[in-house]
Amino acid sequence: MAGHTGLPCLGRVKLSDLLPSEGLPSDLYRQSVSTLSQSLVQYSAAIIQFSACEGALLRSGLDSARLYFHQRSSYPPPPDLIHNTADTREWCKTSGYHADPELWQETYDFRPGLTPVEPNSAMESPPGGLPDIFSLLGKAARDILDAISFYLNLRSSPFTDILDNVPLRTREISSSVLSVCCHARPSFQGAQHHNLTAHENGQLVIYPDHEHQADKSLISLVKSDKAGLHIRDLHGRWVLVDGDLGPQEALVYPGLALYQATAGYINPALLRTETTNIQGNMYGRCSLAFKLMPKSMASLNCSEMRAAGHGIEAQFQLPIPVDDFMQRAHPTDQIFTRNNLQSFSFPTAQDGCMKPLIKRKNNSRCKPLPPSKRLRLEAQRVLKERVQDIADKKGIKLRFCNLKDCEHHMHTLDSPCANIRMEIGWPPGVPFVHPHDLPNKAKISFLEAYEPGATHDMELSLTETGQGSQHATN
Repeated sequence: MAGHTGLPCLGRVKLSDLLPSEGLPSDLYRQSVSTLSQSLVQYSAAIIQFSACEGALLRSGLDSARLYFHQRSSYPPPPDLIHNTADTREWCKTSGYHADPELWQETYDFRPGLTPVEPNSAMESPPGGLPDIFSLLGKAARDILDAISFYLNLRSSPFTDILDNVPLRTREISSSVLSVCCHARPSFQGAQHHNLTAHENGQLVIYPDHEHQADKSLISLVKSDKAGLHIRDLHGRWVLVDGDLGPQEALVYPGLALYQATAGYINPALLRTETTNIQGNMYGRCSLAFKLMPKSMASLNCSEMRAAGHGIEAQFQLPIPVDDFMQRAHPTDQIFTRNNLQSFSFPTAQDGCMKPLIKRKNNSRCKPLPPSKRLRLEAQRVLKERVQDIADKKGIKLRFCNLKDCEHHMHTLDSPCANIRMEIGWPPGVPFVHPHDLPNKAKISFLEAYEPGATHDMELSLTETGQGSQHATN
């Protein structure tokens, strides 16, 4: 499914086809990952197909949600239940019912470790089946995240360190949350504002004030009972993404946390919700939204992407504490978009390993690359094909140092990187930093250590280039 034509519509993938297994990946797994990844790049969303039993659980959850919100009192809710979604200080502590009048939305948040499973009073019962739905969608979100990691050529389960324990330990509170939502319930119409409505083709349509919302999750999975979710595609067009969902299907889209953790290689979905024909709608628009969130005490960094040989832009170089990230504003017009991920095909199973996903242009008719750039590309290739393979076989996680710090590390026996350098045969005198950031002489020493004789012509080219520059200066 590769090529330059792309997908004509959102990709559909069976969740069961994204489950990893021991040994070499099957062609079906590669094809499913390819479809998922291409759909995420083109549309910032994909459709996930669950089994018949799992689909029945999700539909039952939506039925329970409609009943729950329908039996609630009409607008306005008590003041302590009115939440402004712009308030991010309590992002990992929301639980139970709350309402946002500005967005004409009501939500019941189920957060294990904080939300009681049994109702607190006989007067009001929460929507049914939430623990089972949380478990189903949580497992699905992690499997999808691992599939994206395969696409990016990262090691297995690279985001485990920033995710909640499975299962949660004693007194732990889940960072991830299952939100049962209701948009535009008729009895909640007291929240209606003129700036929320517009007439399109004779129908009453609602768009929130913030037309470019983005979840701060790693992965979000959404199942709705009515269409209405629009996501902006690669070309800036708003696409209705849940218009033809089947009874066993749900929508998946990436959030800002995954965008940060992958150094911008996976763009977040920009969302807006539309509700039509509200007057004739008895229940509003109900949905189940699971958000896979990073732990509040963790940090988002791009070490896994760097270890896989991906280039890291300046804005992603420094790690960000998750709690700070969640409380920051993230203007969607400042999102860094990469337009160079055009290949979505994978090698056949006989290849034994996944080759780099970014197609290299045929340079036969182009002028040769400068020696320094050739050196940099070769260093990145050797890192992925040689060094990473050695580290994987020995169960070592590569965490590169800062260049300035590592110049001191090399002269001490108890430095943080001493054992790793010795285990993987890192060349003496070369700082343990990502090869992309090494000086040219150090790059040559690095290449010679893992591929002896591979840099002879490069050394001559670099020498000639240096002499040419010196003559020009004289």
